[in-house]
Amino acid sequence: MTQETQRAQRLPAEHYYADQLIALREADPYPRPPGWLLSPKGVEAFVLGDGNLSSPKFVAPAEIVTRIIISLATSRGAMLIGAPGTAKSWLSELICAAICDDSTLIIQGGAIETIQQLLYTWNSAVLERSGPCPEALIPGPIYRGMKSGLLVRYEEIARSPTALQDALLSIMSERSITIPELSGEDSILYASEGFNLVATSNTVDEGVNAMSAALKRRMNFETIQPIAAIEDEINVVMRESEKLLLASGVDTNPEAEILQVLVTIFHELRNGQSLDGRSTDRLASAVMSTAEAVAVAHAMGVYAYYYREGKMLAEDLTDFLVGAAIKDNPSDLKRMSHYFETEVAQRKGDAWETVYRRWKESFRY
Repeated sequence: MTQETQRAQRLPAEHYYADQLIALREADPYPRPPGWLLSPKGVEAFVLGDGNLSSPKFVAPAEIVTRIIISLATSRGAMLIGAPGTAKSWLSELICAAICDDSTLIIQGGAIETIQQLLYTWNSAVLERSGPCPEALIPGPIYRGMKSGLLVRYEEIARSPTALQDALLSIMSERSITIPELSGEDSILYASEGFNLVATSNTVDEGVNAMSAALKRRMNFETIQPIAAIEDEINVVMRESEKLLLASGVDTNPEAEILQVLVTIFHELRNGQSLDGRSTDRLASAVMSTAEAVAVAHAMGVYAYYYREGKMLAEDLTDFLVGAAIKDNPSDLKRMSHYFETEVAQRKGDAWETVYRRWKESFRY
């Protein structure tokens, strides 16, 4: 690991879990699709954990992960859809890291506008000196993925203009790019073994309904649901917040009791139902996601390190919770207030009682 890598705020999964990937590849006895570094079973073991060589990194039914992996082993891409905060991007990163050891070929659907940004463009200085030639071509993510046989991650694909979605049709069907400016063998690029597309789109955007029907036919869709089991969600928030705190240089351990309260509140307000089955208030799932709960736990840990002598306190939870959950919807404050009065007020335990007392002191609507 280089000094620059050590200083990186966030490493891609193939760097962060390099030891596990190496161990899995060395021990993997199963057949691998052309261009893959792991078998489908090995990829699944990396994502979901195998109890031996790989730790769990994502919570989802195994059959969903299996279908996504198999889709990528065929000529069809994989489309991951779901509410914001369900870790679609994280799942695509893990799968790309496992299959090709490179999760960095990323296209942001809302950030590109031209086909040139998607495929390739030209170095004007070389072009002026030598005319169209391979040395003048600047490859885009799709070109690089096809040439090197790598997976390409297309984030929020439904935010891309129709022209860009249409440009993907021939690529997904013909697996080639025509370069009319060049001649001979350089005039066409054929995709190398291992190339495919992993796309994501959240169900909050209306654009997901406007995707080209032809493009939809070339991809297998999988819906990524919020984590169903509260125990699994607590484990994810604990694990990911610990990882973020370590990356922040913060020597603070998340308090298990406080995180249980945090995740329970997020879980119930997202589902509109208490853990014992009573109907309760519901906030938008986009702001009560597991990813947002991780962000709150991380912020509390940083705050504890700099302001609380490294001790995470339940009395601080309400402040961070309100800042994360209310966003720009004032009516959510009324819903949260009702939830605190009808649910939190009835809970027993020091952490629950402290959180409710802090709410009454500062945020009661």
